[in-house]
Amino acid sequence: MNWRETILDYCERLDDRFWSEPFNAVSNAAFLISAVSAYAILRRRDGRDLPALALIGVTAIVGLGSFAFHTLATRGAMLLDVIPIAIFIYGYFFLALRRFFGLGAWTAAGVTFAFAAASYTVDASFTGLNGSIAYLPALAALISFSALLRSRDPETSKGLGLAATTFAVSLVFRTMDRDVCGVFALGTHFVWHMLNALVLWLLLTTAIKRGPARSSGDSKPESERADGRM
Repeated sequence: MNWRETILDYCERLDDRFWSEPFNAVSNAAFLISAVSAYAILRRRDGRDLPALALIGVTAIVGLGSFAFHTLATRGAMLLDVIPIAIFIYGYFFLALRRFFGLGAWTAAGVTFAFAAASYTVDASFTGLNGSIAYLPALAALISFSALLRSRDPETSKGLGLAATTFAVSLVFRTMDRDVCGVFALGTHFVWHMLNALVLWLLLTTAIKRGPARSSGDSKPESERADGRM
């Protein structure tokens, strides 16, 4: 495989120049904004939430990796785009099982592995939608988690549901990018970046709200006080 092969998958890119996708490249700043904003919220809670902090870092890396891909536009640079996204998806899935549903670490790891295998099977078995099929399992997981938590944890359910709705809209913009080239040369992939950054912010803030937090006179994590979960 030629890792230096140029990828011309998006409306905006017409050649292999570094700045051939300025909107697709610069719009990745939205991920950095989401990461900084989520970190500020975490700091205000004065909590020691290492899992959320790790996912905040991954969110920033998603933006940097996608910027690299949409400027270098090579098959090798594409790995800098897709790998951080996968790490966030499966990392958040694992954290959700632990934090929202109270599963043990080994059980959550097993379910996460099964979800990753199922996601790979879907991606490998179906084509179309401009590559957006690969994200449908993640959307289904968000919808399912929101539905399952509706009665036991309405606030978390609402956060996940809002993230799922935004994610569905962002996937529409990702999917239609090639189809609008004739009438809108910039395409719509940059809108996917901005909306997806909002999705990650919603997911991060939802997790942070259910995570550990210290208050004066009580050093025990909030989640342990509530239900003993991580």
